[in-house]
Amino acid sequence: MTTDTTTTSRAVSRSAQLQLLTAVAVYTVLGLAAGLFYREFTKLNGFEEGMAGQLGLAHTHILTLGMIVLLIVLVLEKTFAVSSSRLFRWFFWIYNAGVVLTSSMLIWHGMLQVQGLESSKMIAGIAGLGHMLVGAGFVLLLISLFSRIRSEK
Repeated sequence: MTTDTTTTSRAVSRSAQLQLLTAVAVYTVLGLAAGLFYREFTKLNGFEEGMAGQLGLAHTHILTLGMIVLLIVLVLEKTFAVSSSRLFRWFFWIYNAGVVLTSSMLIWHGMLQVQGLESSKMIAGIAGLGHMLVGAGFVLLLISLFSRIRSEK
């Protein structure tokens, strides 16, 4: 590698690290806000404490899939520079679209449950699409990681 190439790849990696860290920060705030919303919305609507529902799952989904997974990807980026794989940008946007879609449907469905309203198959279908996008994102991440590990000498 030449010095120019090394400098460019470090800049790309640093940019990816900052992008990942920003996403982690956003998901942290959103996940904590979802937990607060769950507590207050269920109290306001007289939802029996301890009853299972979709709204409570949004908090953990956002924190786990958004914050924790992307923190792990940040470590992988620092270690293997996975962003130098041409599939990394696809991973980032597809994965995040899936997390946002899945979490949004959990919140929507959960709000309907708390209010005693019936959900629709559309919500389940969109949530399923979100889960598929998350799965596709994981596949793209694994391919990116595999290609980076194979290319190291």
